[in-house]
Amino acid sequence: MRNLKLLKSLRSSELQGPGSPQCFSVRADTGSLLIASQYSITEYDPRTGQVVSEASLTADGFLPEDGSGVVVGLQDLAELESACLATAGGDVVLFNLNTCQLECVGSVDRGLTSMSWSPDEELVILTTGQETIIMMTKDFEPITEVGIHQDDFGEGKFITVGWGKKETQFHGSEGKQAAQRKIQEVQPAVSWDDHRPRVTWRGDGQLFAVSAICPQTGARKVRVWNREGVLQATSEPINGLEQALCWKPSGSLIASTQRHPNKHSVVFMEKNGLLHGDFALPLSKVQAKVKELLWNSDSAVLAVWLEDMSAGEDGQVNTYIQLWTVANYHWYLKQSLEFGPDPQKAPVCVCWDPERPLRLHVVTRSWTSITYDWGWTTERSTGLDATDNASVAVIDGEKILVTTFRQCVVPPPMCSFELQLKSPVNQVTFLCQPEGTNQLAAFTADGQISVYTQVDGVVVSVVHSSQTGTVALQLEDGRIRKLIWDCQEPSVEDWQDSSGCSINFPVPCVQMALCSISGEEYLLGLTERSHLYAGDSELASSVSSFAICNDFLLITTHSHTCRCLQLSTLTVKGLQAALASDGGQNDQNDETLRRVERGSRIVTVVPQDTRVILQMPRGNLETIHHRALVLAQLRKWLDSLKFRDAFECMRKLRINLNFIYDHNPKAFLENIETFIKQLSSINHINLFLTELKEEDTTSSMYPRSESSPVQPQPASKQKKVDVVCDALRSVMESMDPNKYCLSILTAHVKKTIPELEIALQKVHELRENPPKAPGAVSAEEALKYLLFLVNVNDLYDYSLGTYDFDLVLMVAEKSQKDPKEYLPFLNMLKSLEPNYQRYTIDKHLKRYRKALHHLSKCGEEHFPEALQLVKEQKLYSEALRLYSADSAHYKTLSCAYAEHLVEQQQAEQAGLLLWRCGEPARALQAFATSSSWRNAICVAQQIPLPPDQLALLARDLAEKLNEQRRYSEAALLLDQYAKDCEEAILALITGASWEEALRLIYMHNRQDITETNLKPAILEAVNTQTSFLEAQIGTFTRHKTRLAVVREQKEKARLEMLDEDGPDCADAELYSEASSVMTNSKYSHSNSRISSRSSKNRRKAERKKLSLKEGSPMEDRALMFALAEIITTVDKMREEVHNLLKVLVLFQFDKQAEKLQLTYDEALQMMEAAVPEVWPEGLQTSQAPLTGPNSTANSIMASFQQQQRPAASQQDAEVPTAPKMRNGVKWKLSVLK
Repeated sequence: MRNLKLLKSLRSSELQGPGSPQCFSVRADTGSLLIASQYSITEYDPRTGQVVSEASLTADGFLPEDGSGVVVGLQDLAELESACLATAGGDVVLFNLNTCQLECVGSVDRGLTSMSWSPDEELVILTTGQETIIMMTKDFEPITEVGIHQDDFGEGKFITVGWGKKETQFHGSEGKQAAQRKIQEVQPAVSWDDHRPRVTWRGDGQLFAVSAICPQTGARKVRVWNREGVLQATSEPINGLEQALCWKPSGSLIASTQRHPNKHSVVFMEKNGLLHGDFALPLSKVQAKVKELLWNSDSAVLAVWLEDMSAGEDGQVNTYIQLWTVANYHWYLKQSLEFGPDPQKAPVCVCWDPERPLRLHVVTRSWTSITYDWGWTTERSTGLDATDNASVAVIDGEKILVTTFRQCVVPPPMCSFELQLKSPVNQVTFLCQPEGTNQLAAFTADGQISVYTQVDGVVVSVVHSSQTGTVALQLEDGRIRKLIWDCQEPSVEDWQDSSGCSINFPVPCVQMALCSISGEEYLLGLTERSHLYAGDSELASSVSSFAICNDFLLITTHSHTCRCLQLSTLTVKGLQAALASDGGQNDQNDETLRRVERGSRIVTVVPQDTRVILQMPRGNLETIHHRALVLAQLRKWLDSLKFRDAFECMRKLRINLNFIYDHNPKAFLENIETFIKQLSSINHINLFLTELKEEDTTSSMYPRSESSPVQPQPASKQKKVDVVCDALRSVMESMDPNKYCLSILTAHVKKTIPELEIALQKVHELRENPPKAPGAVSAEEALKYLLFLVNVNDLYDYSLGTYDFDLVLMVAEKSQKDPKEYLPFLNMLKSLEPNYQRYTIDKHLKRYRKALHHLSKCGEEHFPEALQLVKEQKLYSEALRLYSADSAHYKTLSCAYAEHLVEQQQAEQAGLLLWRCGEPARALQAFATSSSWRNAICVAQQIPLPPDQLALLARDLAEKLNEQRRYSEAALLLDQYAKDCEEAILALITGASWEEALRLIYMHNRQDITETNLKPAILEAVNTQTSFLEAQIGTFTRHKTRLAVVREQKEKARLEMLDEDGPDCADAELYSEASSVMTNSKYSHSNSRISSRSSKNRRKAERKKLSLKEGSPMEDRALMFALAEIITTVDKMREEVHNLLKVLVLFQFDKQAEKLQLTYDEALQMMEAAVPEVWPEGLQTSQAPLTGPNSTANSIMASFQQQQRPAASQQDAEVPTAPKMRNGVKWKLSVLK
């Protein structure tokens, strides 16, 4: 867990040699630098800034004087106190460091491409321009010369013992396909490769590796040789292998770089040429190229020298060096040295110090030398109290891996948490102030310093709002903090609501989001237990996922629904209420609710769109368009008059097109021309017209929210479909009637009452006058389209109803009708008289009123046919309006109408018709049949009838009236027209009209009837009334007593049930006072089939249900209905009793009158007093909690809980309301008090 800390950096720019540096080496004994350029070799001491020695390479002809020479290798030889350099021209030169003399120790005519000395400086490897390797001793004695490219694998060739074929061998996880897989062709080396061989030695000097371009494939291949120059192994074909090559000094791995299709890696090979591990560079494959790889002397650090592939905005490329270390099989980027785009500051030579493993030497193009000294350090917090977390920070490229050892011990490369930065980190340190040791600062390669503040607690999640800039933190215990970062000193504060109170989540949340609810910012959180919180307020439970999109909150629930709520229109309480809705039957048109597949979760919501991405439990993704998002977007489009966008969306997502008009009818009607121009397509306009319905979709399918700025339009007398069709048709006719011809026809046909005749007439006009405008619709096309909208038979009938035979033939020709069917019929019609022709057509089309109208104009000879039509179709009223009242036809029609009315049991109206048309005899018979005695007497006197027949008529009418209990009217007929006063008086006595009977007795001087008929009838009426009242009182008392018993039994049963089952009994609320349940009942009933019965049977079933039989389930209801009926019946007797009392007093029957008055008064008082007892207050509402000496704790608790629960759904009959007594009616006689 160590970092590389820069201890010292020595930069020296005093050296200014000719040309530019090409190779350099470090003297192990003095630490000075040997630098070779195209002109000279120089020994330079960076510590003192002095040139120790220098020699010209051009003076002796080793390099050309024009500066085109190249030094391919430079090595310090401590034993010889010299430096050996090799030139591209083929010379190997020794530079004596003491005498500064140059000596050529060898020359190769073919030129040299590289030189590499063994670590023990005993051997030197030279690669020549002819692709050969020359091995020499330190005295430059040749040992061997071999070609770089060998056909043989080498001595380490793998041995096959011949156990089976490749097709049958085990291929590991690759499977059997590996046997048939063809070897992928190796791609040539990259274009920027310098094609020079690279030579690297193993640390013990026993092996060296050479990377060179294969002449067959053009790709690089690595070969491993031993100290004797014998080939040991050849690398496997590696696609994308690059030029960098370096053997790890203390190991068997050879480092190189490789370009993959999707990454850039440092790869490692074993000495047998096989790959053995890699790690990816934090760069894309086209971002940078690796110039060299360099291991330090103790193999702890790998330096990667990189250069950008493409130039920046200033046309220059950046160069940088990365230092990598490995621990626990994980590679860490510890340092990143950036040298900028200036080519003079770019490194040209880089090497590690041979004596000090962590010292790196760099020489730039401008002869500036830089020496870096690093040291290993562990960055730990230095606190001494319990607030220090014992944190350790590890640099890993752009990340800082922090482990808090106070909480846990986590082995690398794992950590407690990571800090992600924008550029590689070079240095990290903790604050040394007390109580602040958990804060750390990081210095990055781009020169930025980032300071991280330790929050009091472990931050488990962070959320940022791009709209408000708010950053919210959640700690592991659910506490919420707000990060104030837009100030000089970032700080962390408590999350507070509008009143200043601190807000925290009750439990930690696994998902958070910031949103605005009613203008106030809230932090939403979802727990592992599916509870959704807004701060410390729980919005809903059973939430599986949620997302915030624009102004909407979307959630999925465990009840398999997806809700979408607009936050700006709701408060927190409104959200709670909306999310508490279960989406039942009443919410079928709720746009916020959508059913989804079981286990669906929200992945994301596409911004400024209607798409919601859901993931199913099995992993597949589905896209839905939530109705709330769709309707919100549609409303925005319609408000901004973007009709085309709205139409396309509605057509795609199958939204009812009526919504375009219903959203804002006024705006739509004012912008119809814009609507037509935007849609443009005739098919789209026709589609809109054909989907029009009278239904207002904003109140049924897509109801408006309460806060909608568009208010519902008041109901208009005109129908919506007619208004839209007429408005569209009018605008289209004014714009281009030829272009919009089909849409105009659609507008006619789609109206509430289809205007098919007008549409057919327009088609006929097109046929008569074809339009000459280009693209205009022909008559045939218009008729074909009309047949698509309307049934061909209906269209044929409508065309026939226009009486235009040319139009009929045009429609018939386009239909599937056989000419043999319609031509004879049309020819027959053409031969008829015009009115009779139209009558025949209308009768054929069953337009009987029009047919009668035309037939009435056809003359006298066709009247019998008209009369027959009237009788068959019952068109009497229409027929009477077509003939004058003084005509014979009118009288004939009236008589026929009267006969029809008599058959319909409307004899009185028949009599009126017969009387006015001059048929008094038949009218008298009709009036007599209907008991319309006044009209009958009038007609009889108009005829006139003889007196004896008039009296007989009066007696017959009086007899019918007596049967109908119309005694007063019967008495009037008998007295005035039959002249029989005795029968008239007896009729009045029978009808209890005592005073009117007395008037006739004294008018006709028949006081004898008083004694013979009137007084006995009065006494009989007293006895009848008294007996009836006594019977009613007895029945009332018996029912009331029984009702009390039934109620007591039910209350007792309810208390026993509550006490037995306790307050949690699910059925406890069924045992209320108004319940029909009885524990002792032997009756049961079921209403499951009643709904399918007729209304008569339902009434019968209700009567059966209200049985007065003891023990029946609804006995209490039946008793209450019976008591109400008795009270109503007795109360209605007030006038009748009053009249009877008056005649009793008149004839001095005081005892009978007093008894009747007393009995009736007692009955009324008893019933009035019993009303509150039978119908107590609150009978149909929940009762007060049961308390008292007979109550138990369980029963009292159950009673309280019953009050909180809604009333159970019952099929019992309704409780009858208490009857109202007419106490304002005066019926008593004061003389009897």
